[in-house]
Amino acid sequence: MSSATSGAPAQCPYTVALVRETTANRTVPLRETTANRTAPLVLYASVLTTLLAASSAPTPLYPLYQDQWGLSALTITVVFSAYSLTLLLALLTVGALSDHLGRRPVLVGALVLAAASMVLLATADGAGPLIAARVLQGAATGAATSASGAALLDLDDPLRPGRSALTNSITPVAGMAGGVLVSTLLIPLSPAPTVTVYLLLAALFVAQAAAVTFTAETGRRRPGALRSLLPRLGVPPSARRALLTVGTGVVAVWALGGLYSSLGPALVRLVAPGTPRPAGGMVFFTVSAAAALTVWTLRRTAPTTAATGGSLAVIPSAALSLVALHGAGPLALFGGAALAGIAFGAVSQGALRMMLGSLDERDRATTVAAYYVLSYLAMSLPAIAAGAATQHYGLRTAAYAYAIGAAVLAAAAVAALTASRRHAAPRTTSALHR
Repeated sequence: MSSATSGAPAQCPYTVALVRETTANRTVPLRETTANRTAPLVLYASVLTTLLAASSAPTPLYPLYQDQWGLSALTITVVFSAYSLTLLLALLTVGALSDHLGRRPVLVGALVLAAASMVLLATADGAGPLIAARVLQGAATGAATSASGAALLDLDDPLRPGRSALTNSITPVAGMAGGVLVSTLLIPLSPAPTVTVYLLLAALFVAQAAAVTFTAETGRRRPGALRSLLPRLGVPPSARRALLTVGTGVVAVWALGGLYSSLGPALVRLVAPGTPRPAGGMVFFTVSAAAALTVWTLRRTAPTTAATGGSLAVIPSAALSLVALHGAGPLALFGGAALAGIAFGAVSQGALRMMLGSLDERDRATTVAAYYVLSYLAMSLPAIAAGAATQHYGLRTAAYAYAIGAAVLAAAAVAALTASRRHAAPRTTSALHR
């Protein structure tokens, strides 16, 4: 996002202190406005981080649930996908609600629901309560994700253009990595690992809800809140073309994320049966940590280039996973997971920057919601299919099909992105010659 897009002229860093912008009928130094943005930006980033940490926290605990309650691989993927599909429904219905009611009331309500879902997870004693808790968690996360993501865009800084889009990209994957890591560490350290992590997260959600209550509203209220609850996807033309171009790459990397998040521990046990139990959760930590590092590393890379490189990384990631299943062992599996994380980070941040680069304020929450609808569909439906295939044909066969399918989608994304860049190049050249 350029400074022109944000409504402020480009400035020399030595004269920026003299720049002033008009806000609420008064003139405020731009440095003061920037400082006023920092605290709420950190708060909303922490909300996204905690929401996604809570989403991944159950991953290392799935083997414990399987041992305690005798759950099948299909049941585990249903537990995982109950969250994703409910989140999808929430995005379709309340994804744009904060564009009408404001970011703050939507976020406070969603965070209270998220805290309640953590309490339900902590007290679950079987597959049914576990699924019910994940459904409530998905609803809360869906409502909060688009509102907090849009709030971050509202706080975009003319002095640091693109910082909000980068934050939208890096906080989810950093949160997923943190959730898996903390949950994994608590398995040997806590007498009740399936309780402790959720109670910690519940306390965080309550604290964040209180903090948001005392934060200034960033959005503008407008009529049509009830109408916005009708399930619909509204992507403005400027974002639609980008989504169509990079969409198959988004599907490929989120599908891989779904595989490692739901069946990652089972894959580790399949490849290396004697591996300690906490290592199962670390495979998804590897994905998430590599994704977060990639988002940060590529923050100044052109979004189309990042998305193309990320899509290319899916292919060797899938190949390493297949090699691991043929006897190469956990090193190949974790190498494939690291490459999957690199692909996830590059494609996700490239896609978001391509879509959100020049959006009007009223389209922000809707567009973020549309992106996450596609993402969570790609994450949940293939995971359910993999669980069913594991039930009937075994995990090894299901992993083969999954890896090959992701590689094919990634190759299609590379072709689409390359064609898009070639199409854009002649237009840029002709514009320069005018």
